[in-house]
Amino acid sequence: MTHAAPPPPHPGAFPETPAEITTRLRPVRDRRPARAVAALACVVLGLGLIGGAVTGSWLVDDPAASPATQPRYADVRTLWHSVAVDTLFPRTIKGDGAGPGGADRVWTRVAVAPDGPCTGAFDPLLLKALRPVGCLRVLRATYTDATTSGVTTVGMVVTEADRDGMAALHSRFSREDLDERADLMPRTYPVPGTVAARFGDRQRASWTISVLTDAPVVVFAVSGFADGRPVADPVPAAEATVPGGTSAAAQAGLGHEAKGIADRIERALRESATTRERPE
Repeated sequence: MTHAAPPPPHPGAFPETPAEITTRLRPVRDRRPARAVAALACVVLGLGLIGGAVTGSWLVDDPAASPATQPRYADVRTLWHSVAVDTLFPRTIKGDGAGPGGADRVWTRVAVAPDGPCTGAFDPLLLKALRPVGCLRVLRATYTDATTSGVTTVGMVVTEADRDGMAALHSRFSREDLDERADLMPRTYPVPGTVAARFGDRQRASWTISVLTDAPVVVFAVSGFADGRPVADPVPAAEATVPGGTSAAAQAGLGHEAKGIADRIERALRESATTRERPE
């Protein structure tokens, strides 16, 4: 992914949050504009299943679109590195209605990790659960909320699996509730010198994992407190977002953070691709 120059700071914007630390992920070779648009469209449509998980199908502008107009499965695996980092992980995410009780949320990017292997990004048991689909690359970024009291690492695994392999893993995660097991939580991405400096394994409070079936991608997010307090009983976002929850994650809205950030990143990608595809 390529990096855009950071915008100039403006007064009053997150005064307690240190300057963002963003790592360049991978060199991107020059592309003609038409090819860049096509590449982004493939990635966005291919990865756009968090927001579309309810329907379980590709989300495209035209509901009557034929299969020929939808992205090729293999393109998603090979084109992820052509998307600008600010498109894949926006600097600011607005989560209208994403908080508890439909409250609005705003999240600011703290850091983007260098792309890398699954080792180091996941605990051994989650690595074992993902092994059947293989791991080409892990992309991660960490965000904080408007109060800088909560932090969330969100990311995606680009896998080596074909459609059948992803469908099999999705079925297993659903059948065995693997996405709700605390010993299968993704790891955090803490960054020294930022609000997420103390966001480690013991601070994990809520998480979500989504195994996509129409793309070789696993999307995940994990949230916690920014002050470094440990969480004895983390709960999955599906549980922490149920009204009336009494867990620390539920009362602090951390389940909404994990789910909301992951969902908005996918939505932003789809909207960006749609805008760039419109004829002038």
